[in-house]
Amino acid sequence: MVSYSKLIAAGLAIFVICNSVSAQESSEDLAKKLSNPIASLVSVPFQFNYDHGYGPNNGNKETLNIQPVIPFSLNDDWNLISRTIVPLTWQNDIAGPSGSQFGLGDITQSLFFSPSKPGPGGIIWGIGPAFLIPTATDSLLGSGKWGAGPTAVVLKQDGPWTYGALGNHIWSFAGQSNRADVSSTFLQPFLSYTTKDAWTFGLNTESTYNWETHDWSVPINLTVSKLVKINKQPISLLAGLRYWATAPDNGPSGLGVRVAVTFLFPK
Repeated sequence: MVSYSKLIAAGLAIFVICNSVSAQESSEDLAKKLSNPIASLVSVPFQFNYDHGYGPNNGNKETLNIQPVIPFSLNDDWNLISRTIVPLTWQNDIAGPSGSQFGLGDITQSLFFSPSKPGPGGIIWGIGPAFLIPTATDSLLGSGKWGAGPTAVVLKQDGPWTYGALGNHIWSFAGQSNRADVSSTFLQPFLSYTTKDAWTFGLNTESTYNWETHDWSVPINLTVSKLVKINKQPISLLAGLRYWATAPDNGPSGLGVRVAVTFLFPK
């Protein structure tokens, strides 16, 4: 209960600090910006995922990803966008009869340098470094390795449509010597459609290829979200299903669930 209380308190603190920022843009515009991973928009998603089918004991995992996105204006031509993923995980029998674990996983920090205006043809892009930080509180919740590598995103927004792809590759360079090295490619092609009344229908994959074990993990996510305003504060509510098209032998498998609440703080 203490962990839940701290999480709720952190979310309320973010809300109170930033609630004084008035939302001048329409709900449709904000929903479209939320479909852009490097939009000039502060957002704080709380994304919950449930998956099962791990290992011979049909283990399960619930992960709450706290994913603040914070843009910084470097000058008239360039922005720096910080994207952080902080996972809190509850899991049971992930590695055979391994029991239950709860705690913080490894943090992934990405920094994108992006032009402040779309390029020719309306192309939006960003490139920069990504870092793996071994913050896991249990050996079964993280890699035990420091890692780094390149990350990039490219997309286009055409009317109600947003389509593009985000990717990174991370190699380990330090950490616990008794843990496996990390060499992992992440690919996220995405497609979404936003309506005039700020409903967004999204489809993506979040594919990971482990070059050490030569395994693919490919969940396909189908989501529906709605942007609403509560006391002028824009909030996106999302729900969806994820299907594991392929995964390593130790899982996961079948269908999973994704729900999310995202606080938006327009300039």
